Amino acid sequence: MSRNRLSTLLFALLAACAVAVPLAAQDEIPYPVPDRTDGEGPWDRVILRGPIVIDGTGAPPYGPVDIIVEGNVIHSITNVGTGVSPIHEEDRPVAQPGDHEIDLHGHYILPGFLDMHLHQHNEGDGQGVPTEYIHKLWMAHGIASGADVGNFNTRWLIHHKRRSWNNEITSPRIQAFVVFGRDGEEPVTNPDAARRWVQWVKEQGADGIKFFGAQPRIFRAALDEAAKQGLRSTTHHAQLDVVGMNALDTARAGLTSMTHWYGLPEAMFVDKQIQHYPFDYNYNNEYHRFTQAGRLWAQAAPPFSEKWNEVMNELLELDFTIHPTWVAYIGTRDLMRQQRNEWHSVYTHPNLWEFYRPSAVNHASYFFDWTTQVELNWKENYKLWMAFVNEFKNRGGRVAVGSDSGYTFNLYGFGFVQEMELFQEAGFHPLEVIKAATLNGAELLGLDDRLGSIEEEKIADFVVVDENPLHNLKVLYGTGTIRLNHATGRTERIGSIKYLMKDGILYDTRKLLSDVRETVRAARAEKGLPPPPMPLFLEDDPDHEYPKPTKR
Repeated sequence: MSRNRLSTLLFALLAACAVAVPLAAQDEIPYPVPDRTDGEGPWDRVILRGPIVIDGTGAPPYGPVDIIVEGNVIHSITNVGTGVSPIHEEDRPVAQPGDHEIDLHGHYILPGFLDMHLHQHNEGDGQGVPTEYIHKLWMAHGIASGADVGNFNTRWLIHHKRRSWNNEITSPRIQAFVVFGRDGEEPVTNPDAARRWVQWVKEQGADGIKFFGAQPRIFRAALDEAAKQGLRSTTHHAQLDVVGMNALDTARAGLTSMTHWYGLPEAMFVDKQIQHYPFDYNYNNEYHRFTQAGRLWAQAAPPFSEKWNEVMNELLELDFTIHPTWVAYIGTRDLMRQQRNEWHSVYTHPNLWEFYRPSAVNHASYFFDWTTQVELNWKENYKLWMAFVNEFKNRGGRVAVGSDSGYTFNLYGFGFVQEMELFQEAGFHPLEVIKAATLNGAELLGLDDRLGSIEEEKIADFVVVDENPLHNLKVLYGTGTIRLNHATGRTERIGSIKYLMKDGILYDTRKLLSDVRETVRAARAEKGLPPPPMPLFLEDDPDHEYPKPTKR
């Protein structure tokens, strides 16, 4: 068996031994997502009155402003005050007959978020959760667009990509990155077959290719053909192939981005060529795989050394992009905390919770003997990993946000905000975090002429929150965060995103969260499980009815 075929087959293991679904005819798409019934608009003309803008470019907040959206396009952005003086009424755009108005005074408005590492699961795979459940969690956390970088059925992926772009389903706008070699008409065993597969997947409607690795001659041919076809590319440099091509090798060959971090330390080895594996190591044993992965960065050249700088500088010259997905491994350094996050009791589907449980079969459920020393190794791993990524950003490198949710207690949507917090831990200013979650992702996908920042003539994708996320990113969680009200002496829950506008369509994100809670309640009842426990704070009522946007 060729190594690239082994990597393709390995995807089944990485995807938790999902049930294979054969390619179906276009009118026989398995596990379809329901038609959209959520959202209001788009309107011919709507005025968003009075928010403070965080525009996604890295510029500081400004406002209040009035934003006019016509259809799904930002028509104008008008400053109407200083934030410390009364609104300049004479400067405000005048509403025309038939216009809609939404009062956003006291709110912050950001570009719709872009997640560079999505997985759309469905009832037919190992997780057994509805795709609609996943989509609503993503959108409730402001994710308006993203890259699906691994799906079990290419036609299913392309079909739902098109429906997401057409707003036929309640879903982020999906860019389809098909796993290399998957579902093709012939095995990819040589460079010519690799080129034919790339041409085929482009014809199917793919936007990019997700690699795990391949024989170098096949990998280089595929990357070369992808560039010719205008396809983006990203790689999880799996240890089975990283000796052949590490992160620097693939970047030189034309790879546009990498996810996770495998392949970076290997490019900075100075006293070895191969990771120091124990003699009884077996890659298919995920306990082996992830315990040893936590020791990898310590084997690379130290920060700011000659080799470390050499690799970084060449990646910068190649205009390479990194989306680190720190949150995908956060349980490795503090398992107890990750598995007890407060949102699990209300928002984690019972089938997903069962999938998370320690297992020698399910992907990323490897923590069946997770020790203090393993967590300490991973904490050091994070320290070195974050130092590289933060300095890469400081020198002008593009870093984007990806969550890789659905594994190791990393819940859809919530994991995206956790990733943003980890960016801040790595040394990013909150404005740099927002830029990584918006404009940088749009640039990576080649969509920055339309998405990623709040600018006139761009598509109207907005996140609206009634607290300042630069002060505290936790206000972006669907559960918000707790603050003591000194006037009443009682705790109160603040934050959570209030609205997501995607393509000029306004979604009440708290309604989406309510739908998810009902899905979880129904699934628990079907299994004979009790309802979720009471919230930690009695003042917290997740089913509170929030006011609707006002219209004229």
